Amino acid sequence: MNIDDVKKLTQKKHRDALGHFLLEGEHLLLELNNAAHQQAHLRQAQVFLTDDKLDWFAQHNPHALRVTVVGSKAMKQIADTHTPPGIVAAVPFAPLANTAAQTHTERAVYLHEIQDPGNLGTILRTLAWFGGFRCLLSPNSVDPYNPKVLRASMGAIFHVPLEQQVELHELTQRYPRIACLDMQGQPLRSEAFAQHDCYVFGNEARGVPREQLSAVNATAFTIPGSGAIESLNLASAVNLCVYELMR
Repeated sequence: MNIDDVKKLTQKKHRDALGHFLLEGEHLLLELNNAAHQQAHLRQAQVFLTDDKLDWFAQHNPHALRVTVVGSKAMKQIADTHTPPGIVAAVPFAPLANTAAQTHTERAVYLHEIQDPGNLGTILRTLAWFGGFRCLLSPNSVDPYNPKVLRASMGAIFHVPLEQQVELHELTQRYPRIACLDMQGQPLRSEAFAQHDCYVFGNEARGVPREQLSAVNATAFTIPGSGAIESLNLASAVNLCVYELMR
Protein backbone atom coordinates (compact mmCIF):
# COMPACT_ATOMS: atom_id res chain seq x y z
CA MET A 1 0.00 0.00 0.00
CA ASN A 2 1.41 3.40 -0.98
CA ILE A 3 1.37 6.67 0.96
CA ASP A 4 -1.51 8.08 -1.06
CA ASP A 5 -3.70 5.10 -0.12
CA VAL A 6 -2.73 5.29 3.54
CA LYS A 7 -3.77 8.96 3.64
CA LYS A 8 -7.29 7.89 2.71
CA LEU A 9 -7.74 5.47 5.61
CA THR A 10 -9.05 8.18 7.94
CA GLN A 11 -12.31 8.02 5.93
CA LYS A 12 -14.70 5.07 6.17
CA LYS A 13 -15.49 4.85 2.46
CA HIS A 14 -11.81 4.43 1.67
CA ARG A 15 -11.28 1.94 4.50
CA ASP A 16 -14.07 -0.18 3.05
CA ALA A 17 -12.73 0.17 -0.49
CA LEU A 18 -9.12 -0.66 0.42
CA GLY A 19 -9.93 -3.29 3.04
CA HIS A 20 -7.59 -1.73 5.59
CA PHE A 21 -7.77 0.53 8.63
CA LEU A 22 -5.28 2.92 10.18
CA LEU A 23 -3.59 2.17 13.49
CA GLU A 24 -1.56 4.84 15.22
CA GLY A 25 0.90 5.00 18.12
CA GLU A 26 3.28 2.73 20.01
CA HIS A 27 0.73 1.06 22.28
CA LEU A 28 -1.58 0.05 19.44
CA LEU A 29 1.38 -1.18 17.40
CA LEU A 30 2.42 -3.40 20.32
CA GLU A 31 -1.11 -4.79 20.49
CA LEU A 32 -0.98 -5.44 16.75
CA ASN A 33 2.23 -7.42 17.17
CA ASN A 34 0.80 -9.41 20.06
CA ALA A 35 -2.36 -10.24 18.13
CA ALA A 36 -0.39 -11.20 15.00
CA HIS A 37 0.88 -14.23 16.92
CA GLN A 38 -2.64 -15.72 16.75
CA GLN A 39 -4.11 -14.01 13.66
CA ALA A 40 -2.18 -14.61 10.47
CA HIS A 41 -3.89 -11.87 8.44
CA LEU A 42 -2.43 -9.24 10.79
CA ARG A 43 1.07 -10.18 9.66
CA GLN A 44 0.20 -8.54 6.35
CA ALA A 45 -0.02 -5.13 8.03
CA GLN A 46 2.35 -2.46 6.75
CA VAL A 47 4.07 -0.12 9.19
CA PHE A 48 5.05 3.46 8.37
CA LEU A 49 7.45 5.20 10.72
CA THR A 50 9.90 8.05 11.04
CA ASP A 51 13.64 7.57 11.58
CA ASP A 52 13.44 8.15 15.32
CA LYS A 53 11.13 5.13 15.72
CA LEU A 54 13.32 2.63 13.86
CA ASP A 55 15.28 1.37 16.87
CA TRP A 56 12.17 1.12 19.04
CA PHE A 57 10.24 -0.85 16.44
CA ALA A 58 13.16 -3.16 15.72
CA GLN A 59 12.88 -4.35 19.32
CA HIS A 60 9.11 -4.90 19.12
CA ASN A 61 8.61 -6.50 15.71
CA PRO A 62 8.79 -10.27 16.22
CA HIS A 63 6.63 -10.98 13.17
CA ALA A 64 8.80 -8.92 10.80
CA LEU A 65 5.97 -6.69 9.64
CA ARG A 66 6.75 -4.72 6.51
CA VAL A 67 8.24 -1.34 7.33
CA THR A 68 8.42 1.85 5.29
CA VAL A 69 10.40 4.83 6.59
CA VAL A 70 8.81 8.21 5.86
CA GLY A 71 9.68 11.81 6.62
CA SER A 72 7.94 13.89 9.26
CA LYS A 73 5.97 15.78 6.61
CA ALA A 74 4.56 12.56 5.16
CA MET A 75 3.78 11.30 8.68
CA LYS A 76 1.69 14.40 9.36
CA GLN A 77 -0.24 13.73 6.16
CA ILE A 78 -1.11 10.13 6.94
CA ALA A 79 -1.66 10.34 10.71
CA ASP A 80 -5.09 11.15 12.14
CA THR A 81 -3.85 12.99 15.25
CA HIS A 82 -2.67 16.61 15.36
CA THR A 83 0.63 15.55 16.92
CA PRO A 84 1.64 12.37 15.07
CA PRO A 85 3.37 9.72 17.20
CA GLY A 86 5.76 8.86 14.38
CA ILE A 87 4.44 5.35 13.79
CA VAL A 88 1.28 4.11 12.08
CA ALA A 89 0.16 0.92 10.38
CA ALA A 90 -2.21 0.04 7.57
CA VAL A 91 -3.93 -3.10 8.88
CA PRO A 92 -6.10 -5.48 6.82
CA PHE A 93 -9.61 -6.28 8.01
CA ALA A 94 -10.18 -9.74 9.48
CA PRO A 95 -11.49 -12.33 7.01
CA LEU A 96 -15.28 -12.66 7.21
CA ALA A 97 -15.01 -16.35 8.09
CA ASN A 98 -13.09 -15.43 11.25
CA THR A 99 -15.63 -12.86 12.41
CA ALA A 100 -18.53 -15.24 11.89
CA ALA A 101 -17.04 -18.11 13.90
CA GLN A 102 -18.67 -18.46 17.31
CA THR A 103 -18.20 -20.71 20.33
CA HIS A 104 -20.99 -22.30 22.37
CA THR A 105 -19.89 -20.62 25.60
CA GLU A 106 -19.67 -17.13 24.11
CA ARG A 107 -22.18 -14.42 25.01
CA ALA A 108 -23.10 -11.55 22.69
CA VAL A 109 -23.42 -7.83 23.35
CA TYR A 110 -25.62 -6.16 20.73
CA LEU A 111 -25.32 -2.40 20.28
CA HIS A 112 -28.21 -0.69 18.52
CA GLU A 113 -27.19 2.41 16.53
CA ILE A 114 -24.42 3.40 18.93
CA GLN A 115 -22.92 6.71 17.79
CA ASP A 116 -20.15 7.77 20.15
CA PRO A 117 -16.67 6.47 19.20
CA GLY A 118 -15.46 6.74 22.79
CA ASN A 119 -18.35 4.63 24.05
CA LEU A 120 -17.71 1.87 21.52
CA GLY A 121 -13.98 1.86 22.20
CA THR A 122 -14.56 1.64 25.94
CA ILE A 123 -17.08 -1.18 25.52
CA LEU A 124 -14.68 -3.17 23.34
CA ARG A 125 -11.96 -2.68 25.94
CA THR A 126 -14.25 -4.05 28.66
CA LEU A 127 -15.27 -7.06 26.56
CA ALA A 128 -11.64 -7.83 25.80
CA TRP A 129 -10.68 -7.57 29.48
CA PHE A 130 -13.23 -10.14 30.60
CA GLY A 131 -13.24 -12.30 27.46
CA GLY A 132 -15.96 -14.63 26.23
CA PHE A 133 -18.01 -11.91 24.53
CA ARG A 134 -18.86 -11.11 20.92
CA CYS A 135 -19.83 -7.58 19.88
CA LEU A 136 -22.63 -7.14 17.34
CA LEU A 137 -23.30 -3.74 15.79
CA SER A 138 -26.56 -2.75 14.16
CA PRO A 139 -26.75 -0.79 10.91
CA ASN A 140 -26.25 2.97 11.41
CA SER A 141 -23.71 2.40 14.18
CA VAL A 142 -20.35 4.16 14.40
CA ASP A 143 -17.61 2.49 12.38
CA PRO A 144 -15.52 0.33 14.77
CA TYR A 145 -12.43 1.14 12.67
CA ASN A 146 -12.86 4.87 13.20
CA PRO A 147 -9.48 6.12 14.58
CA LYS A 148 -11.20 7.49 17.70
CA VAL A 149 -12.74 4.07 18.42
CA LEU A 150 -9.39 2.38 17.96
CA ARG A 151 -7.64 4.75 20.35
CA ALA A 152 -10.34 4.33 22.99
CA SER A 153 -10.27 0.54 22.61
CA MET A 154 -6.51 0.43 23.39
CA GLY A 155 -6.08 -2.54 21.05
CA ALA A 156 -9.21 -4.42 22.12
CA ILE A 157 -10.34 -4.45 18.49
CA PHE A 158 -7.95 -7.38 17.99
CA HIS A 159 -9.37 -9.44 20.85
CA VAL A 160 -13.16 -9.18 20.50
CA PRO A 161 -15.06 -10.99 17.72
CA LEU A 162 -16.92 -8.24 15.92
CA GLU A 163 -19.81 -8.22 13.46
CA GLN A 164 -21.35 -5.23 11.73
CA GLN A 165 -24.69 -4.57 10.01
CA VAL A 166 -26.57 -7.07 12.19
CA GLU A 167 -30.31 -6.35 12.24
CA LEU A 168 -32.07 -6.63 15.59
CA HIS A 169 -34.67 -9.07 14.27
CA GLU A 170 -31.87 -11.45 13.20
CA LEU A 171 -30.95 -12.09 16.84
CA THR A 172 -33.84 -14.49 17.38
CA GLN A 173 -32.38 -16.81 14.74
CA ARG A 174 -29.15 -17.10 16.71
CA TYR A 175 -29.97 -16.52 20.37
CA PRO A 176 -32.88 -18.20 22.17
CA ARG A 177 -32.68 -15.91 25.23
CA ILE A 178 -32.28 -12.16 24.76
CA ALA A 179 -32.05 -9.53 27.52
CA CYS A 180 -32.19 -5.74 27.54
CA LEU A 181 -32.15 -2.86 30.03
CA ASP A 182 -35.28 -1.01 31.12
CA MET A 183 -36.11 1.06 34.20
CA GLN A 184 -39.06 -1.26 34.91
CA GLY A 185 -37.10 -4.49 34.54
CA GLN A 186 -35.96 -7.07 37.06
CA PRO A 187 -32.93 -6.16 39.20
CA LEU A 188 -29.61 -6.85 37.54
CA ARG A 189 -28.52 -8.93 40.53
CA SER A 190 -31.29 -11.49 39.95
CA GLU A 191 -30.10 -14.95 38.95
CA ALA A 192 -32.12 -14.75 35.73
CA PHE A 193 -29.84 -12.06 34.31
CA ALA A 194 -26.99 -14.49 33.72
CA GLN A 195 -29.25 -16.98 31.96
CA HIS A 196 -29.33 -15.20 28.62
CA ASP A 197 -27.27 -15.50 25.45
CA CYS A 198 -27.45 -11.98 24.03
CA TYR A 199 -27.67 -8.58 25.75
CA VAL A 200 -29.12 -5.64 23.83
CA PHE A 201 -28.13 -2.03 24.49
CA GLY A 202 -29.59 0.98 22.73
CA ASN A 203 -28.52 4.24 21.17
CA GLU A 204 -27.12 6.82 23.61
CA ALA A 205 -30.09 9.18 23.20
CA ARG A 206 -32.97 7.04 21.92
CA GLY A 207 -32.37 3.57 23.29
CA VAL A 208 -34.09 0.79 21.34
CA PRO A 209 -37.71 1.13 20.12
CA ARG A 210 -39.96 -0.85 22.45
CA GLU A 211 -41.80 -2.55 19.60
CA GLN A 212 -38.51 -3.95 18.30
CA LEU A 213 -37.58 -5.27 21.73
CA SER A 214 -41.01 -6.88 22.04
CA ALA A 215 -40.55 -8.51 18.64
CA VAL A 216 -37.41 -10.32 19.83
CA ASN A 217 -39.04 -11.17 23.18
CA ALA A 218 -36.28 -9.47 25.18
CA THR A 219 -36.42 -9.83 28.96
CA ALA A 220 -35.94 -6.50 30.72
CA PHE A 221 -33.53 -5.88 33.59
CA THR A 222 -32.57 -2.70 35.39
CA ILE A 223 -29.50 -1.31 37.14
CA PRO A 224 -30.88 0.06 40.43
CA GLY A 225 -29.82 3.63 41.21
CA SER A 226 -30.75 6.55 43.42
CA GLY A 227 -33.04 8.11 40.84
CA ALA A 228 -31.21 11.45 41.07
CA ILE A 229 -30.47 11.42 37.32
CA GLU A 230 -32.32 9.94 34.37
CA SER A 231 -29.81 7.42 33.04
CA LEU A 232 -26.29 6.03 32.96
CA ASN A 233 -23.73 6.56 30.24
CA LEU A 234 -24.02 3.69 27.72
CA ALA A 235 -20.48 2.42 28.21
CA SER A 236 -20.93 2.53 32.00
CA ALA A 237 -24.15 0.51 31.73
CA VAL A 238 -22.47 -2.14 29.57
CA ASN A 239 -19.49 -2.28 31.92
CA LEU A 240 -21.73 -2.89 34.94
CA CYS A 241 -23.71 -5.57 33.15
CA VAL A 242 -20.61 -7.41 31.93
CA TYR A 243 -19.08 -7.26 35.40
CA GLU A 244 -22.27 -8.68 36.89
CA LEU A 245 -22.23 -11.53 34.38
CA MET A 246 -18.63 -12.40 35.24
CA ARG A 247 -18.93 -11.88 39.01
